[in-house]
Amino acid sequence: MDPSQANPPSSVDTLPLADEIARLAPHAKAGHFDELRGHSQDLLPHWKTFFEQLGPSGLSELDQRTLELNRQVRDNGITYNVYADEFGPQRPWSVDLFPLIINPDSWHEIQAGVLQRAKLLEGIMQDIYGPQTLLKEGFIPPALIHGHPGYLRSMYGANFHERKYLHIIAFDLARSPDGKWSVLSQRTQAPSGLGYLLENRNLISRQFPKAYEQMNIAHLANAYRDLIDALKLESPAGSNAHIALLTPGPYNETYFEHAYLARYLGLTLVEGGDLTVRDQRVYLKTVRGLEPVDILLKRLDDAFLDPLELRSDSTLGVPGLLQAIRAGNVILANAPGSAFLESPALLGFLPAISERLLGEQIQLPAMDTWWCGERAALESAIPNLTRSAIKPTYPKGSGHQNYESVLGGDLTQAQLDEWVGKITRQPDEHTVQTYIPLAQMPTWLNAFNLNDASLIEPHSYMLRVFALSNGSNSWQVLPGGLARIASDDSGIASMQRGGSSADVWVQTNQSAINIEENSQQANQPKELTIRKRMVTSRAAENLYWFGRYTERSENILRLAKLYLENINSEYTPSRSLWSWLEHLCHQYGLVPEGVPRNFDQGDIRHRIFERTLIDSLNSSKNVTSVGFNLNSMKRTASNVRERLSTEQWSTINYCIENFQKDCHKAATYHDFSSSLVIDALGQVSSSLAAITGAQTDRMTRDDGWQLLSIGRHIERLSFFTEVLDSAIQMGLLFNPNVDGSGYTALLNLFDSTITFHAQHQQSRDIAPLISLLVMDDENPRSLAWVSKALRARLSKLAGTERDSPDELTRSVTNLQNFDLLKLSTADAYGNFSDLRNCLHAVSQSAWNVSDEISARYFNLIHTQEYTVQI
Repeated sequence: MDPSQANPPSSVDTLPLADEIARLAPHAKAGHFDELRGHSQDLLPHWKTFFEQLGPSGLSELDQRTLELNRQVRDNGITYNVYADEFGPQRPWSVDLFPLIINPDSWHEIQAGVLQRAKLLEGIMQDIYGPQTLLKEGFIPPALIHGHPGYLRSMYGANFHERKYLHIIAFDLARSPDGKWSVLSQRTQAPSGLGYLLENRNLISRQFPKAYEQMNIAHLANAYRDLIDALKLESPAGSNAHIALLTPGPYNETYFEHAYLARYLGLTLVEGGDLTVRDQRVYLKTVRGLEPVDILLKRLDDAFLDPLELRSDSTLGVPGLLQAIRAGNVILANAPGSAFLESPALLGFLPAISERLLGEQIQLPAMDTWWCGERAALESAIPNLTRSAIKPTYPKGSGHQNYESVLGGDLTQAQLDEWVGKITRQPDEHTVQTYIPLAQMPTWLNAFNLNDASLIEPHSYMLRVFALSNGSNSWQVLPGGLARIASDDSGIASMQRGGSSADVWVQTNQSAINIEENSQQANQPKELTIRKRMVTSRAAENLYWFGRYTERSENILRLAKLYLENINSEYTPSRSLWSWLEHLCHQYGLVPEGVPRNFDQGDIRHRIFERTLIDSLNSSKNVTSVGFNLNSMKRTASNVRERLSTEQWSTINYCIENFQKDCHKAATYHDFSSSLVIDALGQVSSSLAAITGAQTDRMTRDDGWQLLSIGRHIERLSFFTEVLDSAIQMGLLFNPNVDGSGYTALLNLFDSTITFHAQHQQSRDIAPLISLLVMDDENPRSLAWVSKALRARLSKLAGTERDSPDELTRSVTNLQNFDLLKLSTADAYGNFSDLRNCLHAVSQSAWNVSDEISARYFNLIHTQEYTVQI
């Protein structure tokens, strides 16, 4: 389809835009509620208002907005790992251009029902882990509690000191054809979506700022602040409570959200290995010692929390964590043991439980649900299978039957009979829930990707909303949510199955917004408590290697670029320069050993060495390649994602993606193209300059940054000393006034050409070269400057003054103790012995520091024991 023909007329045509959209946009499929029109032919008032705010351009700019939206997702690095696997793809987060708009009346229905259900679920937790009245009086079958792997007997009777069990609850809602809302499921262990919905709001409100402002959309930030305040109020530490977010790690499918929430809420992002339990208290392992943790916001399923009492094979949890919880020394949000609430079978019992615990009828109904473990329910469920979904009562991997939910209406008669047999043989393993077609919301199709389809197309969706604690006995419903859009006609809205998402706009009246904004406490001076950002040993190690891999990538790509530029210049490289460069390429693994050198071939056109270098630049098998080191830089950066700005993370991704494309292009263009590779290396060099600039100017000077900087300085010292030493050893500086190519190449590799020319013009004497590259403590590419900076970082990390450094700081060679004249003078054999001894001392001190840093801050084998800071 021609995109110019696909765009419908804008509001300047005969019909108003809203009427034109009502005419062109398809209706929801039969049996589905139509979010765009409701039960009428015209657009609902809130959708009319939304489209009216598009302005004179109407729909004509929406394609461009879609492209901008996708670019923002890419730049922000928003991902959803489709497979929780180290080698699995990180799929960009999918979000539709149009939001789901919920009017005040509809939201009031949702809000009242969700608040009631949140109180109800908390009441069930209090009872099941306390007096168990519901079990004694028969309101819940014991098999759904004691037979559920999510019920933790070790938590029964735990003293919570009147704290809540639940702090965050997610409810998945569906809208029936009559427009009423119903509950499909509830999530209490580690509900996901709170970070993604925030990013959706940032993305979509930016695309439609006028509509967002004019339609009085409720804000989200207050609910998050209230949640954190409520958690602190429960803790004995009060406002000074240290809160950490416990994540399974970067290979979890929603890790982006974990890092985003930690950054947004100001929490410490931790993995299980970052924590330890001492004397029934939870501590964070930091480079400064053990720091107490008062509250854990967990994104980890209960079974993996404590290998001592739960899954013994778990490497994600913290040994002794449950004991610390039972002792009341740490708050876990949510408390372990709530997984049984997620069983679909429980939904059928909640109406009676609500009347028993709350004395209220349930306001927000669930789909009709039958747990087949009861004979009467089984007999009612079997005749309804064709109009229902068959769901497992218990979760996967729990020793019970594992199967995916199926829709009875999609089964053949033979398949249906087979399911009847399965249910009859093991009735307690199966739950049957009435199925209704999901409501459909309008989605925008990019006109450039159309294939005889409409621009606005209805798609089925499911709405996830969140109840958040805002006090010991109170809840609030986050005024928004996460809409998950089905990718096809299956009626299953799942991100794992390729679905998309949508922002959720909740309309409210202006007075409600004003009340919300004015409810904040007056801006009065308060006592300011500053908590230094804690750096875990894991984060410290990743930051250290982030710095090293950044510097290493820069060094070896500069070497590769220098070699290719020299071999492809109009002047034939001198023998000494050629041998030196190829020696370095072998030494740093840019070209495998055994590949014949160009100079040895006798024919300059026979460039096996050069072609091998180009082919190896992005080799994933070669651990010393530029591409491998760039990906290692990204991997270490991803482990401290919450510490990096969006721009820095985006630059890392663009750098690697563009380099991969450029290398592939160069390797397939006219056999091998050196000019394309040189350009590609130049682009990577520019990106690395931006990355190092962000490391320098966009990161707080805490212990983590000190280690990042130390890593870069160690790598730079090692590279520069080895490069200069090999140049002297191979005679590159034997007579620079006769052959200055090696002299020039060294300046290039040290990135000091401009500085040298400014200070010494076209001199080719040895002393000026040694002065600039070794002794000049104002040149950031000299050994003296790097050594001085390294000593300063080590002193800061050790907490000592510059004039009284600790042992590690003193171990770094001070170049000011060497004499320039001696370093620049060759001995009777023409060797620069003093200079080489100096270089060896500097190199050895760098490696000694590297080993000591690892032992002292990462491996925790230093002679000093970890101290507990209280």
